[in-house]
Amino acid sequence: MSADHAPQLLDVADARARVISSGERVKLALLRGPDEVHDASVFLEIWEPGASQPLNSHPRSVETFLFLKGEGVAYCDDVCLAVRAGQLLVLPARSLHRIESDPASKLFAITTMTPDDGFAAVVGRGEEVDLDDEERSVLAQAAGSADDA
Repeated sequence: MSADHAPQLLDVADARARVISSGERVKLALLRGPDEVHDASVFLEIWEPGASQPLNSHPRSVETFLFLKGEGVAYCDDVCLAVRAGQLLVLPARSLHRIESDPASKLFAITTMTPDDGFAAVVGRGEEVDLDDEERSVLAQAAGSADDA
């Protein structure tokens, strides 16, 4: 196996969260960023109750959401879908989309962007915010280390 195709094993327990714009209520914790071999990024994404990101689109990137906890609504072009924990949502490149969490609880997802196409850098310029105990617990469970939470 060549070094540029070696498996990657990452410890995500100490992930740091950011919001893209000050005052936003959707947190993104980078779990894996793009590198010279793989132009893809993976995030833990957390929507506060009733929060959503603005309508957005990615010209080249497919965005996926594996919902871990909570419920919400995904809007993609002219389609509106109820989403919940245990579902995987795939949004095509160039789609105009946003996700809104249920007003009563947070929504958690593992989000991927392929290709990353600069998205991790945009998130990295955002304001750093803390992850609370519930958010760290969901991350620990997703990482398979629930006993460490």
